[in-house]
Formats: sequence, C-alpha cells, structure tokens
Amino acid sequence: MVTEETVVRNVLAFLNDEISEAELVGWAEDAFVKVSEADSDIPNEDLLLDMLGYIAAADTPGFPLTWAILADFLERLGTRVRAVAEAV
Repeated sequence: MVTEETVVRNVLAFLNDEISEAELVGWAEDAFVKVSEADSDIPNEDLLLDMLGYIAAADTPGFPLTWAILADFLERLGTRVRAVAEAV
C-alpha cells in the first residue's frame, strides 16, 4: 500500500542521491497506479495522486523535480527538509 510515509521516504531518497531520477519516476508511476486502483480509502488520496502524478511525469520537460517543488510536496505531507553541507 502506498502511504504518505512511502512518498516521503522515496522523495528523500532521491534528494539524498540514494536513488536516481529514473528510479523515482518509475516508482511514482507504479505507485500512482496502485493508489488510483485501490479498493479501500487511502488517507489524503487526492493529494497523493497529485504528487505521484507530477513525479511520474518528471521525465518530461514540463515537470521538473526542483528542490522547491519537492520540498513543498514534503511539507504538505508534514515533513520539513533542509540542506546540509557534506564534504565530498
């Protein structure tokens, strides 16, 4: 089942370079289908579908995965993000 927590976890994994954009987009495409086809009520279903739909379309020019957009998605799900500098 797709939950707000799984969306947060996957977006954070992308922002922390743990998964690629292609992996995030692929996950979002699958998650979008699961949420839209779910028989039971999913909390904040409309919000999740909006976010997943946007992320799933991120492999097209009109839907960039910018820090601002993803930070807004996370905040709407109750998670505030901040950047931390790390030596490479």
